[in-house]
Amino acid sequence: MYTRYVALGDSSTEGLDDPIAPGRYRGWADRFAQHVAEAQRPTPLLYANLAVRGRKTRQILEEQLPAALSMQPDLATVFAGTNDLIRSKYDEAAVLADLGMMQRALRDAGATVLTITMPDRSEVMPAARRVAPRLVSFNAAVKALARETGTIVADIAQYPIVGDPRLWSEDRLHANSEGHRRTAAALAHALGLPGTTTDWAMPLPPRPAPSAVERAATELRWTGKYLLPWLLRRALRRSSGDGITAKRPTLTPVTE
Repeated sequence: MYTRYVALGDSSTEGLDDPIAPGRYRGWADRFAQHVAEAQRPTPLLYANLAVRGRKTRQILEEQLPAALSMQPDLATVFAGTNDLIRSKYDEAAVLADLGMMQRALRDAGATVLTITMPDRSEVMPAARRVAPRLVSFNAAVKALARETGTIVADIAQYPIVGDPRLWSEDRLHANSEGHRRTAAALAHALGLPGTTTDWAMPLPPRPAPSAVERAATELRWTGKYLLPWLLRRALRRSSGDGITAKRPTLTPVTE
């Protein structure tokens, strides 16, 4: 039984792109909290989500870990590294050191800690192939680190379904509602909650391949709506998380 669950991370943990209202997101951490709460009724579960979009691993360590530890969680999720991995000055050793510090601190405080591996988005966004070797190395390092720290890993990256474009939002960076639903189910299964299975990894039905014209139109739309604004933010040294605060900064009960 768990009483206090705290989620640390970036936009993925915050819940982008699983909208519940304009400017509000649910996401896999919220959905995972619901799995835990339902599995242990009538024991109540308190839940806080400290994640903020755009945050790199060192920022999560410095900004979120102290608050998380003050809540004395007995369950925690830590997922970070995406915003580091896509940078030209990516330092895997530094990122892993920060992840290890968070995992160990939470484990030493008595929490069961979970994480997920990072899906390959090459089929969703061809530009992601540039960082694919980094991704392979990062996931292997995360699993090795987890063995050292006693962290539970939901190794979603090993399943082909996570690369299906139908699990990703239009921006190609964030999972859509179905992607978040499946990630939460994978975590629930990794934690060993009653009644969970690997059904979340089942493939979707085949679909016709888009035509060349459809692909070109999609690329143009994505470039104008997402890539160019992202490049502009980078040039101006701005972050999507500027001015954003945690959506659930304190422990509150999980309700239906």
